[in-house]
Amino acid sequence: MGLKEELMNDFKEAMKAHDEVRKNTISLARAAIKQHEIDEREELDDNGVVAILQKQIKMRKDALADFEKAGRSDLEEAYNKEIEVLKKYIPEQLSKEKIREIVEETATALNIERTKKSMGKLMGPVMGKVRGLADGNDVKAVVMEFLSGDGKNE
Repeated sequence: MGLKEELMNDFKEAMKAHDEVRKNTISLARAAIKQHEIDEREELDDNGVVAILQKQIKMRKDALADFEKAGRSDLEEAYNKEIEVLKKYIPEQLSKEKIREIVEETATALNIERTKKSMGKLMGPVMGKVRGLADGNDVKAVVMEFLSGDGKNE
């Protein structure tokens, strides 16, 4: 069963269980997937669906910071619940340690110097390896830490 079918089945279950948060979150995710398919005139496979779901999670995480600044703990809680619902459908994310290993391996393989100027040279290949498995902000933080030469693994 594909991811779109799994979303549809879980949507039906959430409706039967009167789980409003799950139902609404899945409904919004399905709408975003459908909108992308209409806009791009292409049928998404599971990888494409995962990419859309990751965008949905990122949008909610970005909004969390704004809610925190505004003191809207009610909205923070709701968005955290939505993020948990969406995370069920994406692959397990890599830990920072695993990302660090990939960054170090890539830098060694490409013979990249540990300077901030090498950021672009290293980010592209690393993101190619971890796409869909790690948050871009986490990768950026690890790459910056690595390039700053903080003394780890030297």
